[in-house]
Amino acid sequence: MKRFSISDIESLIGIKAHTLRAWESRFNLVPPKRTATNIRYYDEKDLKILLNIVTLNENGYKISKIAGMNPDQINVLVTQLKTNFNNDTVQLLNLSEATLKYDEDGFSKILAACIKEMGLIKTMDTVLFPFMKRVGMLWQTSTLDPAHEIFAANLIRDQLIIAIDKVKKPKKVEPKRFLLFLPEAETHETGLLFARYLLKGCGHDVLYLGQDIPYGDLNKVIKAYEPDYAFIVLTSLNLGKNVNKIIDKVMDNLKVPLLVAGSLISEFDIMGKEQLVPLKNVCDMVDFLEEI
Repeated sequence: MKRFSISDIESLIGIKAHTLRAWESRFNLVPPKRTATNIRYYDEKDLKILLNIVTLNENGYKISKIAGMNPDQINVLVTQLKTNFNNDTVQLLNLSEATLKYDEDGFSKILAACIKEMGLIKTMDTVLFPFMKRVGMLWQTSTLDPAHEIFAANLIRDQLIIAIDKVKKPKKVEPKRFLLFLPEAETHETGLLFARYLLKGCGHDVLYLGQDIPYGDLNKVIKAYEPDYAFIVLTSLNLGKNVNKIIDKVMDNLKVPLLVAGSLISEFDIMGKEQLVPLKNVCDMVDFLEEI
């Protein structure tokens, strides 16, 4: 059974370590176990209990009241909340739990229900992008395995492809041509697929190349396809310190405006350049694409 430190728990469920210690000392809520050398840790059962407690707490239940409940009462209330697919906080925790268990069926059902209730745009903005950012940070710190991120990303990719296929592309008088790709060493397609979904919904034309495209190939594609815009997404944390260098390399091989989205764009200072359009969040993406 996997063991979690208090810092792991803090990252996984978004609750501060000092809050966990306060719950433990005041209400004896989920006291940690200890190794033979007296190091505190939590196991997977503890994590599930804490996820349930946080779910109730973030939905209006006071800790003092939760502490007086038995496990069955807590489970009943959490089960009721989990069926509210308009509640982004609850569904973020649901997806985290399903990922930890590699529960493919559970993850897919949660995601499909969120999209049905909230729509894909709101689901991406309030649930999936925050979720993927959290998962990426957790495997970087070895709290989760890289396989957890791959598992979640592939299931999200499946849902996005389904959504793209369902979109009826409207007729547009003067559609723009977009080249969508991820530069070298960037493999996270979630944001790029979402951009493809938005562009199709706006009636624009898209050439989708996918991940890890060599810089040297861009000139050939530009000459052959003649896009009006290029669009990339930068998400991988290990690229963060080089984000401006990566943008420079891409722009050196382009002669068209470059749209750049992804979590790195909102976290790092992006140098202003002619023909560079940083899109820091979903609203920026939607607004720009609807205006052109």
